Amino acid sequence: MATANIGFEETLWKAADKLRGSMDASEYKHVVLGLIFLKYISDKFETKYNELVEEGEGFEEDRDEYASENIFWVPKEARWGFIKDNAKDPKIGQYIDDAMILIEKENPSLKGVLDKRYARPELDKRRLGELIDLISSIKLHNKEEKDTLGRVYEYFLGKFASVEGKGGGEFYTPASVVKTLVEMIEPYKGRIYDPCCGSGGMFIQSEKFVEKHQGKIENLSIYGQELNSTTWKLCRMNLAIRGLDGNIGEHHADTFHNDLHKTLKADYILANPPFNISDWGGDQLTDDVRWKYGTPPTGNANYAWLQHMIYHLAPNGCAGIVLANGSLSSNTSNEGEIRKNIIEADLVDAIVALPDKLFYSTGIPACLWILNRNKKDNPNFRKRNGEILFIDARKLGQMIDRTHRELSDEDIKKIAETYHSWRNINGKYEDVKGFCKSATLEEVREHEYILTPGRYVGIEENESDDIAFEEKMEKLTSELSELFAKSRRLEDEIRKNLGGIGYEI
Repeated sequence: MATANIGFEETLWKAADKLRGSMDASEYKHVVLGLIFLKYISDKFETKYNELVEEGEGFEEDRDEYASENIFWVPKEARWGFIKDNAKDPKIGQYIDDAMILIEKENPSLKGVLDKRYARPELDKRRLGELIDLISSIKLHNKEEKDTLGRVYEYFLGKFASVEGKGGGEFYTPASVVKTLVEMIEPYKGRIYDPCCGSGGMFIQSEKFVEKHQGKIENLSIYGQELNSTTWKLCRMNLAIRGLDGNIGEHHADTFHNDLHKTLKADYILANPPFNISDWGGDQLTDDVRWKYGTPPTGNANYAWLQHMIYHLAPNGCAGIVLANGSLSSNTSNEGEIRKNIIEADLVDAIVALPDKLFYSTGIPACLWILNRNKKDNPNFRKRNGEILFIDARKLGQMIDRTHRELSDEDIKKIAETYHSWRNINGKYEDVKGFCKSATLEEVREHEYILTPGRYVGIEENESDDIAFEEKMEKLTSELSELFAKSRRLEDEIRKNLGGIGYEI
């Protein structure tokens, strides 16, 4: 979510946030996003409805006309015009709930997805009416601006994550981090999988990538899974508003204990699993088929996530995973042994150390693991078996407010292009001291399989400032002499003060 190109999203957010009153941000999130979703599908339906009326063929009530264009059928009492006209009615909450029930009934793919709690007494109906008026002022769908809703939705998800802090960020990976992963692994076509998909950011960014490179979105098959039921609904809505057909399961489910895609071998995996989960139920999965490189410790799920994803990678598959920095060096329990086995299996393609303050939910420093099933015989890329690329990107990014940093498009390009120039057949890669280094497996063994990029890239060389050595030394000794003199004056003053109260040193 680049802050540079926001416009009315920010205005809308500020206006909506004013209406929040005493409502908890996590509750309010579903009130707002549900209404935005309802307004969007209604706008989209009415655009098509009016087109069909103009054509005069009498097809405006023919559902197939809508289904063929991925447009949800919206019954009369569920259309935004009806909601807007009744915004000041004390029963407005009930009208919205009824509209959501009708839409789910008419569109089986939305069954169990929409929030239907607008009639509850604790929701201030005056504020709800004002929110409806506010959302009514935006046309969320027209022929020219296809992704208005996507922009609003993405912006709001980010803002809610920021407001909610630790709890809210769990479903939301900052867009600049997602974009970095997507630009690195380039998911053009094939099966894409996210085993902890949150609100679906990885899928959305992949769709944008394909569109940007003139690819066909139909060539991408989406698979995902999400543990949290509310977040699972958000993901379903996020995919639905973009007309993306994703298999994220019929319900929310635990990826470790109820893998909904057991036989899936994905071409691309993109994921930001929750960091360092201690209560993931590993003690019930000790002999799992996924633990090919060692049984993950029951107190930390990082290496369970890594192995789950390796298990689901196709023979030429590539994965981009966000993990806590501890995953690069931890030796607690048997993590070091698992990491060694994954490295020796030559599955690690690249490691990127990220700057701090990128995430809403945690201050823990994070990194990107790029895994590749086939570094040796993939005709699309050069042979790089026995090599790992290390990128230290900790100095990149700009602070966008007091507590959050964001990677700019230039930063993302720098990281992705470094990886591509190293990976691609005709790439012109060079090590850059302090930023990137292509290390051999032998070097990694010497470092006892620790993957922290700083160990490999070295310290950036200071650019020559063309000042002669003698001149530099003269300046330094002069400064040092001044400091010594100041130190002596302070020492004399302290002795004098102590003497004044009867103490000599």
